[in-house]
Amino acid sequence: MRPGEIYLAKFPFGDAPGMKIRPVLLLTDPVGVIPEILVAYISSVIPTRLLPSDLLLDPSIPEFRSTNLKAPSALRLHKLATIHCSSLARYLGVVDNRAWSAVASKLKDLLRL
Repeated sequence: MRPGEIYLAKFPFGDAPGMKIRPVLLLTDPVGVIPEILVAYISSVIPTRLLPSDLLLDPSIPEFRSTNLKAPSALRLHKLATIHCSSLARYLGVVDNRAWSAVASKLKDLLRL
C-alpha cells in the first residue's frame, strides 16, 4: 500500500458511532508499530458546489481511469481519518501523477502549509 492508491475501507462516520465501507485515497504510508494510515474520503454523491478541498474523479476521463471507480466521485480532502491498516478491505486503483499533484496542492492550501 502506497500514497495515491484507492482502497475500499472502513471509514468512521463523522456524526455517529460506527464505520461504513467507503472508497478512500491513501495519503501516507503506514505509520507506527501498529500501522495506521491517513486517508481521505471519496463519495459518489457529488455536491452541487464543489469546495476548494474537493477534487472530482471521473473515471470516464482518461486521467482518472486508473482509479477503477464505478462512477464520477468527489474526493473530499477535508474529510480525513487515520485508520488501522486492517481497515483496508480491497484495493481498487490509483490516481495518476497529475491527479496526485492536484491532491498535494489542495492539501497544501487546505492545511495552509
